[in-house]
Amino acid sequence: MGSLAKKGLQQYLLQLQQHPLRTKAITAGVLSAISDITAQKLTGIQKLQLKRLLLKVLFGFAYLGPFGHFLHIALDKIFKGRKDTKTVAKKVVLEQLTSSPWNNLMFMIYYGLVIEGRPWMHVKSKIKKDYPSVQYAAWTFWPVVGWVNHQYVPLQFRVIFASVIACGWGIFLNLRARSMALTKGS
Repeated sequence: MGSLAKKGLQQYLLQLQQHPLRTKAITAGVLSAISDITAQKLTGIQKLQLKRLLLKVLFGFAYLGPFGHFLHIALDKIFKGRKDTKTVAKKVVLEQLTSSPWNNLMFMIYYGLVIEGRPWMHVKSKIKKDYPSVQYAAWTFWPVVGWVNHQYVPLQFRVIFASVIACGWGIFLNLRARSMALTKGS
């Protein structure tokens, strides 16, 4: 079994080297699937909601993977690949002030309009109500992830590292949303 895993990892790394954008997009899609399946099961959904799952995979594949790929290339170009403490701090701040708010907003819009199929007015109202707390939660967690990512993770693995962490983050947000809904219903 060990040699099969090793061979799989070698093939994955080869794909990452030869086709980085495609590999990161597929990886983000697969990790979005794992996150959503886990979240659905942990929140008590008995029958897997396949449409929701596929739409989350699409978001990971078509948006998160490619966005992260180009974001990290741009950050490395802007900061010339430097990894000193001051530069890493600047990368993290820039990322947290630009892509973090943007990604959270895009996800909330996508989730409301596409996954839940709600009208724009409802989605807009939900964003007004929930976006500040979502973004605040992101700012309490993701800067640490960003620091580790920019300081220690090689460029070609940064999207994958962030996608793995985002997999757990997505489960956390789903569980949090579920517990808030249960609290309100009591």
